[in-house]
Amino acid sequence: MFKLENRRYIGSKADLSDWILDLIQKNCKGKIFADLFAGTAIVSKKASNYYPKIIINDFLYSNNIIYKAFFENKEWNKNKLKKYIESWTNINTDNIEENYFSINFGGKFFNSLDAKIIGAIREDLSQNNTFNEKEKNILLASLIYSIDKIANTVGHYEAYFHNAKLKQRFIYKMINPLPIDNVEIYKEDVNILSKKINADIVYIDPPYNSRQYSRFYHLLENLTQWKKPKLEGVALKPPPENMSEYCRSNAAQAFGKLIDDLQCKYIAVSYNNTYTSKSSSSKNKISLEQIEEILKTKGIVERYEHSYKYFNSGKTKFNNHKEFLFITKVK
Repeated sequence: MFKLENRRYIGSKADLSDWILDLIQKNCKGKIFADLFAGTAIVSKKASNYYPKIIINDFLYSNNIIYKAFFENKEWNKNKLKKYIESWTNINTDNIEENYFSINFGGKFFNSLDAKIIGAIREDLSQNNTFNEKEKNILLASLIYSIDKIANTVGHYEAYFHNAKLKQRFIYKMINPLPIDNVEIYKEDVNILSKKINADIVYIDPPYNSRQYSRFYHLLENLTQWKKPKLEGVALKPPPENMSEYCRSNAAQAFGKLIDDLQCKYIAVSYNNTYTSKSSSSKNKISLEQIEEILKTKGIVERYEHSYKYFNSGKTKFNNHKEFLFITKVK
């Protein structure tokens, strides 16, 4: 069974969550923890060990489904889902027809037969009325995790390896939902959500460079929504949607407005020093100095740093890469 951490995801805090939560625990007090750019939600999972209420937000459809599958405290039948997954594992592939997913992504991001099976499962999930909402979310999240494991990519869907010999490798495996209570899950623009929620501690890990996550993970967004849009370009992307202001030139203004609107006691902000990168797409839209200046308008700021190896596609080199954590005690 897949754990929450079993994803390839740019900016994942899997190797940093212990360091982040240790600092937050030592410097912040409260019972409500909000993770506003949750991404993989690994920090949220870790925070659930310490705080009785967790707020999770991300505006990607695929991430939202994953949060609901792992975190929502709703009834579901494990044996029922296992039987469904086993039925697809043992299905006669000769009876599976070409479909939207295989026509677009077969022989590119996935082996052609694997793509037919993936598309057929997704079509079945969209039409199957025997599952409740929690069960459908688990099955869809399981499909996302299963295809992510075998995708012919470096970990995102901006491109695929051309001329790769794609073997049939798809195995439909179930995720392992977490026994966590009192979690609120949102899929909203963070600058709008910030005006609606109250939390003691707010953790912020926004995308600072020009890489739009909705475009990097377009295939997963497409699979999740299953609207079957017309695709364009080498990477077979749908029309743009969910474009973040934090990946544009006005990122600092958006961040400043967010900080100003937050209603909380403490603000913890993750930041990495990719702004020194030679790659234009990797250069940060907000500088380290801007982050600190904006946070100082809200309260007393402490800065911490940690060296680690950063995930990238292989084109960008990072020397002396560091993760920074700013902790602000709100005035």
